[in-house]
Amino acid sequence: MKKSFEKSVEANKRLHDLIPGGAHTYAKGEDQYPFEMAPVIERGVGAHVWDVDGHEYIEYGSGLRAVSLGHAHPRVVEAVQRELGRGSNFVRPSIVELETAERFLATVPTADMVKFAKNGSDATTAAIKLARAVTGRPLVALCADHAFFSIDDWFITRTPMSAGIPGEIGDLTVGFPYGDLAATEELFQQRDGEIACLILEAATQHDPPAGYLAGLRDLAHRYGALLIFDEMITGFRFSEAGAQGLYGVTPDLSTFGKALGNGFAVSALAGKREFMERGGLRDSHERVFLLSTTHGAETHALAAAVAVMDVYAEEGIADRLHERGTRLADGVREVAAAAGVQDHVLVRGRPSNMVFATLDENLEPSQSYRTLFLRELLLGGVIGPSFVVSSALTDEDIARTVEVVAGACATYRNALDGGDPRGWTGGRPVKPVFRRYV
Repeated sequence: MKKSFEKSVEANKRLHDLIPGGAHTYAKGEDQYPFEMAPVIERGVGAHVWDVDGHEYIEYGSGLRAVSLGHAHPRVVEAVQRELGRGSNFVRPSIVELETAERFLATVPTADMVKFAKNGSDATTAAIKLARAVTGRPLVALCADHAFFSIDDWFITRTPMSAGIPGEIGDLTVGFPYGDLAATEELFQQRDGEIACLILEAATQHDPPAGYLAGLRDLAHRYGALLIFDEMITGFRFSEAGAQGLYGVTPDLSTFGKALGNGFAVSALAGKREFMERGGLRDSHERVFLLSTTHGAETHALAAAVAVMDVYAEEGIADRLHERGTRLADGVREVAAAAGVQDHVLVRGRPSNMVFATLDENLEPSQSYRTLFLRELLLGGVIGPSFVVSSALTDEDIARTVEVVAGACATYRNALDGGDPRGWTGGRPVKPVFRRYV
């Protein structure tokens, strides 16, 4: 099957001329897709998108996991349009801010207060700042096994793309391994009285070990630190109340985003009143300049969040995401086994938040085989860096996706048998996001 990406190739060149990296998020970069096969999107409806060349795709991982209800969801669009006609930003708080806070805290009852912002990085960095203010300690301990927390220095310093960050800032961030309470306690003992907080995703590809999250909370408190859950991905996708609601462990602070706005820019810092009030006006503590953003409370984005929360509650979206993901995973595993690549093409993660792994002949992760797989999906009309589902996927969408994956697995088998995937990739392999210039 052949497709022309001529208009996308030209648009990508223009994007690189005007925008560093050619996209506003590195994970959306042209280097994440096969050579001259990085579609530039024109529009989307539900689980389908169309590129500037006119090709239609079934889309996964929409908006980097943000669009969980599908593009242009009517309830969300209606809520946004209503507020746009009433003004979007004022010199004082709007009543929409109050209504959204009340709705959020009813949905995530483990939190006492919430403050909204526009992106996840601002919310997570505010949580870090608040933890440092509460404890008077300098160090941040982040889960070293988790991929991303913020664009800000305290996190980026630990990645291969740390240029521009003074080494002294890197010295203020330490890592701990997921699932290992003993190793984390050893870190507390080594840096006694220095660690302000532990920050992690409550779960990623696997459920946490029994008792781990509660044990981590107790450990943090025993050593005088705060526990922070990054719920940017798990929030709403795992349950309406986030991973903390699903697993029954309440952190001191948590951050939400992505699915909260179904593509509109809204994030949230939530947590216990005793800590959140440090950024308020009503106590006698030294004030923390917590979150103060011009656009954090734009009414249309908050209205989108309320609509999302309503749809999740009324239509059981979290359960639907789980059902759609389970059906897709079962189908992919079946066709992978039929092609003899079940040990090489893997589906991992909670059904509502699945990724795929591509392994070479030695069962090692391979960017070349990932390129092959992505290329075959694109040619078959499926796009996505993952198999993260939206509730807009139909039974026909999933059946078609499995059919396309079956063809990709047949090509994968041919490449394995030939001992070299390069003839099947169409050019250079896709690249990891975090890498040094080479």
